[in-house]
Amino acid sequence: MAEDEEEGYRWESGYEKTWEAIQEDEAGLLDSSVADLVARAKRARLHRARPHVRLGIMRHLYLVLDASEAMFVQDLKPTRLICCLKILEGYVQEFFDQNPISQLGIIVTKNKRAEVVCELGGNPIKVIEHLRKLSSAPCVGEPSLMNALELAASSLRTMPSHASREVLVLMASLTTCDPGNINATIQSLCKEKIRCSVIGLAAELRITRHLAQETGGEYAVCLDDSHLRDLTMAHVQPPPAVAHMEAALIRIGFPSHNTSADSPGKLSYCMCHLNGPAPPEGPDRGGYLCPQCYSKHCELPVDCATCGLTLMSAPHLARSYHHLFPLEPFEEVERPPGGPPQHCAACRARIDTQKLISKCGKCSELYCVDCDLFIHETRHVEVAVTSRGSGYGGAARRGTLWVGV
Repeated sequence: MAEDEEEGYRWESGYEKTWEAIQEDEAGLLDSSVADLVARAKRARLHRARPHVRLGIMRHLYLVLDASEAMFVQDLKPTRLICCLKILEGYVQEFFDQNPISQLGIIVTKNKRAEVVCELGGNPIKVIEHLRKLSSAPCVGEPSLMNALELAASSLRTMPSHASREVLVLMASLTTCDPGNINATIQSLCKEKIRCSVIGLAAELRITRHLAQETGGEYAVCLDDSHLRDLTMAHVQPPPAVAHMEAALIRIGFPSHNTSADSPGKLSYCMCHLNGPAPPEGPDRGGYLCPQCYSKHCELPVDCATCGLTLMSAPHLARSYHHLFPLEPFEEVERPPGGPPQHCAACRARIDTQKLISKCGKCSELYCVDCDLFIHETRHVEVAVTSRGSGYGGAARRGTLWVGV
């Protein structure tokens, strides 16, 4: 917050000679300079990682989407609404891939009201289905930021203290119609330790920046669709844990999966669809059986509807701990002059034409920028040791386990 106040606004500072950053190469072309700027912008995301900082691996996040008439503006093609929904689909898939034991919900605000479109849950398919339905929903009136925050806080305040509580707002309108004092709502969010981050689609608003600063979130305004995607994907990594977050042990169950061929018993519905709409394929003999109460569930991770035990698989738990033990960033090295052709150790593509090359400090192998990002942001393990697998498979193959969070 202090750094943002010292920097001030762009128009208050002196102009920057951005054209001097692009230099012609030996052939008189600008392609190499532009590629170098793009590569350095990609690698800048790796340096934003905060090592040796406690993170919350169990996240409860609400996406607040502005569905007012301002979403029909076409500065983001084809419209702001369609562009945001496409980006959010990729964000939901990446969020559950990197945070498999977390939960995500959707709140839509329009016509001075707010409603929960999708409750907090751990099923990415269900969340994406609700996002696709919003593409045909009408966008009318003005948003109500206060109503959306109050609705999210009413659900998040009941979450356990060892889990992080977050709200991510995508704001397109330059106004908000609130029924009361929104500053009181912001103070209640601070009291409940709910972290609110805002991504603006039009221009900076004083109230949204104040919201992000008071709750410890992040605030940014997108420049185009690619910048909006980068700002959204920056919230995939878990944020630093708040000071009040308790270190607790939670009991996790690892159910065994029974297929229809292995279960010759009677057909039955799972607990997920027992009180809701029936699945189109009808009852099944297979499913995941809770090791504590033997209730049947069709997918993981999920909280058992009967005994409340958190159910997940061993890969889910292993991927959740990747953020706690991040890989060391690779070293940036210049392209060696002359010599034999150089190839990336992962994809085997030639990297002689690239000005920026990444080098592993352990094995001294060279990697291209794309493979460097893939290793650090997706795989979270070195290529040479990926075949060793996770250390949780044997201990968590079946039964229950106490995990510290």
